[in-house]
Amino acid sequence: MRDVLPEIMRWWRAGVPFGLATVVSTFSSAPRQPGAAMAVHGDEVVGSVSGGCVEGAVFELATAIDTPVLQRYGVSDDDAFAVGLTCGGIIDIFVAPISQETFPELREIAASVDSREPVAVATVLSGPGRVGARRVIWPDRASGTLGPQRLDDAVDDDVRGMLAQGLTGIRRYGAEGERRLDDLSVFVQSLAPPPRMLVFGAIDFAAAVARVGKFLGYYVTVCDARPVFATRKRFPEADEVVVKWPHDYLATQEVDERTVICVLTHDPKFDVPLLEVALRTDAGYVGAMGSRRTHEDRLARLREAGLTEEELARLHSPIGLDLGARTPEETAVAIAAELIQIRWGGSGRPLTDTEGRIHHEAP
Repeated sequence: MRDVLPEIMRWWRAGVPFGLATVVSTFSSAPRQPGAAMAVHGDEVVGSVSGGCVEGAVFELATAIDTPVLQRYGVSDDDAFAVGLTCGGIIDIFVAPISQETFPELREIAASVDSREPVAVATVLSGPGRVGARRVIWPDRASGTLGPQRLDDAVDDDVRGMLAQGLTGIRRYGAEGERRLDDLSVFVQSLAPPPRMLVFGAIDFAAAVARVGKFLGYYVTVCDARPVFATRKRFPEADEVVVKWPHDYLATQEVDERTVICVLTHDPKFDVPLLEVALRTDAGYVGAMGSRRTHEDRLARLREAGLTEEELARLHSPIGLDLGARTPEETAVAIAAELIQIRWGGSGRPLTDTEGRIHHEAP
């Protein structure tokens, strides 16, 4: 929903009702992940639920929607080829009518997303008499109800755990919130702040990495100690440009397992103290640019600084997949490819050389 939020808020503020279709679960090779959304108002469409496979069918459904419905599209359906899901897989899509009356919390959700405050939306997908019931949950409060108080309490506890990890998915409960039963199916969409990409070294490679980082959905910060290079003009795609010694800046930041750290300084006086800090954080990825000779020298310096072999094993250096990249833009693509491979567990080999499923589950 995050991608379509600006447009649907325009409709919502104008008092215009619209249909909102959301991917809630996928199987096999479905092209979009849970949380992907498409909104329809008249002939206007924003967003996507399948990269083009079932958009036509979903458009027809969302245009005429007056009651929330869970619809499945896939190769198991007789209509699969007709709706265009020829790539295989199954998608469950929840379609609901949205207006100021049916979704009054949407304004507050948009405000939370704008201010980077974590928020999640829990929606009943199936269950006796409750389909479409919605509850909006923040770390410190909640609005709306799914039914009995015990159910709301159970969902609140689970959703706050999912929100802390940025997880989106389906949870199942009994009618009174019992976790051992599955009378109710509840879809939880986490709208946590986007993961961070910290790019150190204000060089032309960093500008390309910042661009691809934004394209992949990261909140990008570029940091360098040299004010003549670390400027907004040189890095217009970055969310932040910071002038500070890299290791000092990193030591002040909150870093979690979704954080990506790219060390492009290529200078021992910058990257060694920076990597001392980076490799002791919870960052999910720490990569450093340099030749193999530079990498070996860097490892020796880090060992002298007291880093263990376990800590050093976390370092991706030379950074990126082996694509033969030369230009800043090609190098940025190689780094992006490595991030995607690590996230989903791909082999990094050409698909023509592999067999089995194309889309991997997260490792």
